[in-house]
Amino acid sequence: MTGDLIHGGAIDQMRTAFPNAPEPWIDLSTGINPWPYPYIDLSPASLADLPTKAMYEACREAMASALGAAPETLLLSPGSELLIRLLPDIIRPRRIAVLSPTYGDHVAAWKTAGAEVIQTQDPLSYSGRVDAIVLCHPNNPDGRLFDLGALETARQTLAARGGWLIIDEAYADLIPSLSFAPKGGADGLIILRSFGKFFGLAGVRLGAMLAPNTVRKAMAERLGIWPVSGAALEIGARGYADTDWQTQTRKRLSVTARELDVALKAAGLNLVGGTDLFRLVETNDAHAVFRCLANAGLYVRRFNWSETHLRIGLPATPAAPTRLLNALSL
Repeated sequence: MTGDLIHGGAIDQMRTAFPNAPEPWIDLSTGINPWPYPYIDLSPASLADLPTKAMYEACREAMASALGAAPETLLLSPGSELLIRLLPDIIRPRRIAVLSPTYGDHVAAWKTAGAEVIQTQDPLSYSGRVDAIVLCHPNNPDGRLFDLGALETARQTLAARGGWLIIDEAYADLIPSLSFAPKGGADGLIILRSFGKFFGLAGVRLGAMLAPNTVRKAMAERLGIWPVSGAALEIGARGYADTDWQTQTRKRLSVTARELDVALKAAGLNLVGGTDLFRLVETNDAHAVFRCLANAGLYVRRFNWSETHLRIGLPATPAAPTRLLNALSL
């Protein structure tokens, strides 16, 4: 099975590839909160009617308030994945530096657009030599963090040359103080945000881009008149305004992540990074461990760039860590 090397979440493919695995499957392949924001009692209009400007503005205002950003710097989108694929057509850099390892679709999108892509562990050092720098913050899959002062210095250097610092903040809701969103709209800065990871509602397809007006306008033209569904706008407005839920969720995720650490270490896996939504582990033969877990009905994330690393998401039930430990102990 090779489809899983592209993204996690392909539980249907896993059932086909491992038909003898016990049910229920436990999907630990994504970095998505297993306890989603409660989304019941949607208004009938959110599904039956076309999304209104008022609904769009309510969601944008709530998101901006949560991020500490100016509302006018935000453009809402159907997730951040589409933004990643459309950006190369808007800013058209010829040479870019991308943090490595990181979320694979960044490299794929820029290579498809014909840009020269430099994959490096030190992308900020290229600020005076490339047209754009792309990084995730916190990084996926190792959770790496950057000094905010260093990011600002790189932004200024790039902006002075007409370049761009592109920050994918898909997991920044975990650590709001490290977000660059308050600088949204600054020259040379593009920030991508995702609702689905932290709020546990990836299927809602809600995201945002913070960028200067010219970039937002060009992206808006590509996204069209109704880029985000009414249901997503209503759920997003509620979720971003619910600061109590966000605070309690951060605490719950932190506790669960540390409980997962205990199980992973007990199984002999070497913990090398991650965030409070996933852990990155190292082992001698990651693909063999992947198959071992799959045969036990446990789906984790493996990578085409490494024979020794696996990413393991948070288990949603108390029984899941025990099942994971038992499978790893075979």
